[in-house]
Amino acid sequence: MQFHGSHILSVEQFGLADLSVLFQTAAKLEPVARGELACDVLDGALLGNLFFEPSTRTRMSFDAAFCRLGGRVCDTTGFQFSSMAKGESNHDASRVISGYVDIMVVRHPQMGSVKEFADASLVPVINAGDGPGEHPSQALLDLYTMLKELNRDLNTINGLKVAMVGDLRFGRTVHSLAKLLSLFKDIHFSFVSPAELKMPAYVVDFLRARGHTVKETTDMIAGVANSDVIYATRIQEERFESIDEAQRFKGSYAINSAFFDRYCDSHAILMHPLPRDNRSESCELNNDLNSHPQLAIFRQTDNGLVVRMAMFALVMGVEKDIETTFRPVRFQKKLIGA
Repeated sequence: MQFHGSHILSVEQFGLADLSVLFQTAAKLEPVARGELACDVLDGALLGNLFFEPSTRTRMSFDAAFCRLGGRVCDTTGFQFSSMAKGESNHDASRVISGYVDIMVVRHPQMGSVKEFADASLVPVINAGDGPGEHPSQALLDLYTMLKELNRDLNTINGLKVAMVGDLRFGRTVHSLAKLLSLFKDIHFSFVSPAELKMPAYVVDFLRARGHTVKETTDMIAGVANSDVIYATRIQEERFESIDEAQRFKGSYAINSAFFDRYCDSHAILMHPLPRDNRSESCELNNDLNSHPQLAIFRQTDNGLVVRMAMFALVMGVEKDIETTFRPVRFQKKLIGA
């Protein structure tokens, strides 16, 4: 794909060569993400961060990524604090705001809505999640994490065994990740969920048409066996018609330390797009795993910052100038306990 000036709306836009460019750019930016170097390659640029649905990690990491590159951020959160509460359309909001900023990141609860923003925008738009549709930046950081955690690269990931567990119907992160992994060869997918929350048929058909193995099961033990990656998801209760309906599934596919040690391969990595539901009756990845070496969720979120930095650099066409703007930092980040 042509990154410069492009919208990023779906992982289906990416090929293997694109992933290589993106991940090489991310690797260059890792010391900037850690606060070891400063970079002002986006000095003078302004991000419009538009989140019409709750978010912590995605919104703040896009904010932080842009600021780490020397840019500034304008944002809005929730319909009630925007003109959409007055009946404004996606088209009008996008056309107006894109006149103020240089790039937009948009999250919206309705599938297809971010494309409406892109169609009306004067500047590139990045999809930060559109209802139960896609979440491309999450899939990209997930793949980046898998490569690092498993000590593989884009040439050695073929044959990966991935179990996706939980709410696969409404979990847009697994939709995007499954599509992204389909770029490789002979991926073995195990989809573990209640029958009511199974992976949408169009995703399963898409994967099988590309020659991958797909197993669908309600059996947790059989579903995670022999997996290299176990990707847990939260029950997306906000997508259900009622909270009571969602409650029926809470905690049905939880993994704790004892389960991992008994039923999972010792080399398997545990991932989650977060937030995980930490309440005792839910807790997809139990709190007793917090210090487990195979729990990758916090390294996963760290990788989100650097991957989103790389996305900004490429879409805004400044990737070749990154290293020329490196300079020492005045403030050195100090990690408590490090």
